[in-house]
Amino acid sequence: MAENILADFEHEISSLTLIPSTGGVFEISVKDTLVYSKKETGRHPAYPEVETALRALL
Repeated sequence: MAENILADFEHEISSLTLIPSTGGVFEISVKDTLVYSKKETGRHPAYPEVETALRALL
């Protein structure tokens, strides 16, 4: 997913940070805005839904 984000948003983002976690937590944030939370949805996201959310923010 990180590779897709970097490829699709190379002109909109200056960096991407992966932060290891435990307990199956997978979250995507832009600055302080939560874009996706596996903890809230109970499932891993499909890339198109992450892409749509990121495009809405950027």
